[in-house]
Amino acid sequence: MPRILIVEDEDIIRSAVRKLLQHAGYEVTDAVSVEEAVERDPDSFDLIITDLRLPGAAGTEMINRAPNTPVLIMTSYASLRSAVDSMKMGAVDYIAKPFDHDEMLAAVENILARRSPPESPATGDEAGGTGNEIDPSDIMYGECESIQKVFTLIRKVAPTETTVLIHGESGTGKELAARALHLLSPRASKPLISVNCAAIPESLIESELFGHEKGAFTGAVSARTGLIEAADGGSLFLDEIGELPAEAQARLLRVLQESEIRRVGSTQSRTVDVRMIAATHRNLKAMTRTGEFREDLYYRLNVMQIRLPPLRERRGDILGLARRFLARQAEKLGRRDLRLSPEAMQLLQRYRWPGNVRELENAIERASILADGDVIPPSVLDLDGDTDDEYIPDTLVEGNHEQMAPREPDSASDLSLEDYFQHFVLENQDRMSETELAQKLGISRKSLWERRQRLGIPRKKTSGS
Repeated sequence: MPRILIVEDEDIIRSAVRKLLQHAGYEVTDAVSVEEAVERDPDSFDLIITDLRLPGAAGTEMINRAPNTPVLIMTSYASLRSAVDSMKMGAVDYIAKPFDHDEMLAAVENILARRSPPESPATGDEAGGTGNEIDPSDIMYGECESIQKVFTLIRKVAPTETTVLIHGESGTGKELAARALHLLSPRASKPLISVNCAAIPESLIESELFGHEKGAFTGAVSARTGLIEAADGGSLFLDEIGELPAEAQARLLRVLQESEIRRVGSTQSRTVDVRMIAATHRNLKAMTRTGEFREDLYYRLNVMQIRLPPLRERRGDILGLARRFLARQAEKLGRRDLRLSPEAMQLLQRYRWPGNVRELENAIERASILADGDVIPPSVLDLDGDTDDEYIPDTLVEGNHEQMAPREPDSASDLSLEDYFQHFVLENQDRMSETELAQKLGISRKSLWERRQRLGIPRKKTSGS
C-alpha cells in the first residue's frame, strides 16, 4: 500500500485530503509544517503532498528535505507562478486550489505510476506507450453512449502530438478531459500547465504566457519564465481560449506554427516543445466571422475537436454521478447512511442542469448538509426553477434524450442542439427581436438570455427588443 505524507496547515483541507486518499486505499500521515514533516522521516514515503505556503519554511523545502520522494505542490491560482517555479526546483507536479477530488486522485495515481517500475513489458503497449494503465474512465465518470465516445476519442488522440480543442459548456469537465489527454500521452512524465485565460488580466496575459525580461515594463524587476516555456516537454492547457486578446492570439499562433516563443522585451526567440490543448464554451467559428478570434489560429487549434456533452444529454449518468458525489459527502460528514429519496432521484433526472456536472455536485453537497435525517428529500436539493423551462417533461425522462428540445426539420443533420441554437441566433438576431427569437426556438426570453450567457453569444441591440 503506497504511503503518502500530507503537509498542510489548514485543518479543513488537510482533513479532506487525508480522508479522500484513505478512502482510495492509501496509507496517509499528515503534518502542519515542514518542521513537523521532517520528524515523520519524509523520505520513507512514496509521495509528499504539500501546500506551497506554510508557517515557517515554504512547502518547496520538502524537495530538499526528501530528495528521494516525489513532491506534489498544492497552491491557489494566485500563486500559480510560484508553483511553476517550484517545479523547476524539483517538484513533480502542482495542483491548483480549489481542486476536484477526481483531479487530485488522478494526479496521485499518475505520480505513483511513474515512480513504480512496469510490472511487465506489455504494460506500456496497453497504455499506448505511456508506461501506465491510466484510462479516461479513471479520471472522468460516464457510462452513457455520448461520454463513452469521448473516452474512445481521448484514447485515440492522447498518444499523438495533435493539437486538441475541447468544446463544452461550463461545468462539463473540460479540465478533466485535458488531464486525461496528458496522462495518456508520452508526455505524462512532464508537466501539464493549466491556464485559465479568462482569469488573467488582459494587461498581464502576454507576460504570464510568454514571460518577460528584466525592465520590459514598469515593475519587471527581474526576468520571468512564461507558462508556455514552463510547459516545455509537456502539455499546455489553455482554458477559455476565446477570451485571449488579439495580440496574444497572434503570438500564440507563432508558437503553434514555429514552436518558438519570445519573451516580452526580448529580441531573441526560444524553441519550445509543447503539446497544446485548448478549451472553450464559446463558438469560436462564429467569433472568427465577427473578428473577435483569428481565423488562422482557430484552424490551427481545431485540428481535433472533442465535444463534451452537457449533462442534460447524459441523463443516464445523472444518478450515477449523484451517488458518487453523495458517497464523498457522506464520508466527509461522517454520515455513511445518507441516501436519496425516490422523489429526489426523480427530480434530479427531470432537472435540465444548466450548470452541468458542477451544479449537480454543488446541489448534492448542499443537500447533504441541509438534510435532517439520512434520507435526502427533494426540498433540500433547492432546484426550484423560476419557470418550467428548467425541467424536462415527465414523458421524456425515460425516453430518448435527443427528443428533449425541438429541432426544425430543415436544420443540418450534423448540428447538435447547442450548435443549432447558436447558428439560429447568430443568423437571425439582426432582424428579429428577443421575443421573436424566443418564440421561434420555443423557449422563454429568460431561457434565451441564460443560453446566450452560457454559450458566450453577445446580444445585438435591435429596434424591436
